[in-house]
Amino acid sequence: MTPPATARLAPPQSAVEVSRETEHRLAAFAALVAQWTPRINLISPGSLPDIATRHIADSAQLLAFAPSAWSHWADLGSGAGFPGIVVAILAAETNPAGRVTLVESDRRKAEFLRTVVRHLGLRAEVSAARAESLAPLGADILSARALAPLPQLLPLAFRHLAPGGRALFPKGRQATAELAAARTGPWRFALLSHPSVTDPHARILQIEGLAYA
Repeated sequence: MTPPATARLAPPQSAVEVSRETEHRLAAFAALVAQWTPRINLISPGSLPDIATRHIADSAQLLAFAPSAWSHWADLGSGAGFPGIVVAILAAETNPAGRVTLVESDRRKAEFLRTVVRHLGLRAEVSAARAESLAPLGADILSARALAPLPQLLPLAFRHLAPGGRALFPKGRQATAELAAARTGPWRFALLSHPSVTDPHARILQIEGLAYA
C-alpha cells in the first residue's frame, strides 16, 4: 500500500519543525508499517491512509512536552513504533545525543522495530521483553501509548524512570476516569494535562514526582 505523500508526514507546527531529510525518514517508516501490517497486524489496516495524523503526528506532539536535551527516552509497549520510532526519527535532527529504548514483548513486532532502526540508522535499541520484568531503565522520559490504563502504567513508570524523570501518556476519552482511579491508589504525583493536537477528545498526561505513598 502506498503511504501518504512525504510532505503530509511532517508533524504539526505545534509539535516540532523538521527538515526534508526527516520527512523522508518519516515517509520511509510509514512505508515499512504499510508493508508489514498485513503480516503482523501492526496497526488497523483502515488507519493506514490516515497514518500521518492518527499515528505520526499524534506521536510527534509528545516532543513538545519533553525537555529539549533529554538523554534517554524509554517507550513501553512500542508495538508499531508509535511513539518510540517517531521520537527517534525526530531526535536524530533535534536532539542527536538522545537515545531511545523501545520495549516490546511481542517478538514479531520487536523484529519489525529492529528492522526500522537498522533501515533508518536510528539511535535506538529494542528490548523484546515485558516492561515489568525488564531491569530498570533509568530513563529521564518515559512514554506508553495504548498499552494499559493509567493505574497499571504508574508502577512501570516508577520502575523505569530515573529520579526526577517525566512520564508522558497519551490518553483518549477515558483519561478523566483513569486519572480518578489512579488518584485512589497508593501513588502520588504531579500532573499536567495537555490537549492533544490531533484529537479534541484526547489528552497528554504529563506526570512527574512519582512516588509510592
